[in-house]
Amino acid sequence: MAEPEVAPEPANPMESIWRSILLGTEPRFRRTRGLLKRFPSPPRCKMCAAPFEGPFGPVMRAIGRARWSGNSKYCAYCFHVVEALHGGAEIECSLFFADVRGSTSLAEGMTPMQFRRLLDRFYGVATDVLVEQDGIIDKFVGDEVVAIFVPALTQDRHASRAVAAARALLAATGNSDPGGPWLPIGAGIATGVAFVGSVGTRDHRELTALGDIVNTAARLASAAAAGEILLTIPALEQAGLASADLPRRTLELKGKAEPVVAAVVAGSG
Repeated sequence: MAEPEVAPEPANPMESIWRSILLGTEPRFRRTRGLLKRFPSPPRCKMCAAPFEGPFGPVMRAIGRARWSGNSKYCAYCFHVVEALHGGAEIECSLFFADVRGSTSLAEGMTPMQFRRLLDRFYGVATDVLVEQDGIIDKFVGDEVVAIFVPALTQDRHASRAVAAARALLAATGNSDPGGPWLPIGAGIATGVAFVGSVGTRDHRELTALGDIVNTAARLASAAAAGEILLTIPALEQAGLASADLPRRTLELKGKAEPVVAAVVAGSG
């Protein structure tokens, strides 16, 4: 007797919408961000890159893209999109983490206000670099910046754009200068499948990424020395750097059951 056919699970309409946004088959999002990122200046909406300040700040406010009162990282328009489309999709993307090396020692040698100003400078430089390379800024956490590179904005070059952003950030913070950096930075990049979408409570939702590659990228950034970028092998291959003669390092990363092999890229490369 033939086994009865099992009906496929119905498609999740929200997942389909998110997938189209994240993979770039939804053209309006990509066109809008491509336009808005050309207008000065930071700080910007982390989703559409609309500038909140500078000469175009009043224009953005007039068209409904002012800071949303509940979460100043988003413009009001994008937050309502994130709110309406609560959910996300699993896609292949690249995760970027960069953080300050020796921030505890740095903080000990200056006043809290001086340290805050130093980090504000870092946040501003990182924002400029990541927006220029079409990364979506996930969050600033203490002395660390997190960004997501998705196909909608980078096509199939999300890993190479993440590497370009890391190199630019290290250069902008002086990590390739002979006299040393004004802020020592290390970076980690991982490529693979992650859940990207809107998470959180009804009143506070964030566009973010979840999954093993997020954790791996974070651990790599923590393991990177000042002026170093550590890449997973999938990120290395997706970035087109597999043929480069780059040193490899086998790392025991916190929380990972198996050692992780990472390629070491110098920031000035």
